[in-house]
Amino acid sequence: MTGTVGPARPMRADARRNYDRLLDAAKAAFAEHGTDAPLDDIAKRAGVGSGTLYRHFPTRTDLIEAVFVQRISLMVAVAAELAEGTDPEESLRTFMRQVVEQSITYRGLAGALVVALHEQGSEVARSCHTMVLEAADRLGDRAKQAGVIRADVNMRDLLKLVNGIAMAAEKDAGADPALVDRLIALILNGLRPTP
Repeated sequence: MTGTVGPARPMRADARRNYDRLLDAAKAAFAEHGTDAPLDDIAKRAGVGSGTLYRHFPTRTDLIEAVFVQRISLMVAVAAELAEGTDPEESLRTFMRQVVEQSITYRGLAGALVVALHEQGSEVARSCHTMVLEAADRLGDRAKQAGVIRADVNMRDLLKLVNGIAMAAEKDAGADPALVDRLIALILNGLRPTP
């Protein structure tokens, strides 16, 4: 693994286009087939050769890592916008739904990254984890201040519950489209301060 998640230096325009097309193709392939999607299929989907894929991403882990970082960065950016919203409860609810949707859409992405990088002590995995926790903490602090959730709620614990919702929803995919919203409402109702 290279230990980087993006290009190390500025790329030529065509190389940048190929890099972006490979990431888009990988996201689509991972969403459809999980992180075991064949790399040659990803290269074909991107309209490039396998050599181009391997020049940008020498290993499957490098590609998974790049997709994961991109997805986490987008999620954290949305969370920052939500933190500026006027309704702390709706902002927290939306963030929770986003985490669930991310987990379902890119099933196995986080798990594959953790497994692949476990022994390597990935700084990228730690950094992404920290970014998500900080985003959740900002939203949680606002919700606590507004009296939406109790002051003793630990956002790490809440994220674990949200990941549990994602696992339940993925298992029952298509069975009940309102399941995620019901489970999020159940959690938020259980975290409300008691009068």
